[in-house]
Amino acid sequence: MPIVHSYILSTAYLAPIEYYTKLAQGDCLIEREEHYQKQTYRNRCHIASPNGVLPLSIPVEKTGEKCCTKDMRISKHSDWQTLHWRAIMTAYNSTPFFEYYEDDLRPFYEKEWQFLFDFNNEIQQKIIELLDINTNICFTTDYKHEYADAIDLRNSISPRQQQNNSDFEAKPYYQVFDQKFGFLPNLSIIDLLFNMGNEAKLWLA
Repeated sequence: MPIVHSYILSTAYLAPIEYYTKLAQGDCLIEREEHYQKQTYRNRCHIASPNGVLPLSIPVEKTGEKCCTKDMRISKHSDWQTLHWRAIMTAYNSTPFFEYYEDDLRPFYEKEWQFLFDFNNEIQQKIIELLDINTNICFTTDYKHEYADAIDLRNSISPRQQQNNSDFEAKPYYQVFDQKFGFLPNLSIIDLLFNMGNEAKLWLA
């Protein structure tokens, strides 16, 4: 039987390819009981726009005290869904597989969402389905500072700590803007999906 790798990961918005390489390797535990952390992939992703790497951030409500990740609400004071979908269309409408997956992802930008964790989880489940990868995802029921039986990547897969993830090596693939910017590694999983289609999961092995 193949070795099952067990990871604990943070919630993430259209997570980077590195994150999905972990999902594709086996059972994963998604943290939902931690205190929410700002400026992470929990509410942001990076896509390849005609002007280079573009960060997209979901606005969250400001709280006067620490808030549990599962309770973090999406702010209603911004039309972020329209802005994000327009940015995604501009970035990827000329990719080989955008039209193929467009109808699967657009509804996530039309429905109103209250909680960031719920949105992240639902769109992640759809992407797992589109990638056709087998993974068993569970969610934490309490917070633990350390895990003895899992590889803890809650804070390692981070836009601020790219150089610390020595076990991940980005595999180049076709990108629409590669002649302009060269290969841009570890972008959001949708960059791989829109450019490579049903072959995308080969880059996660």
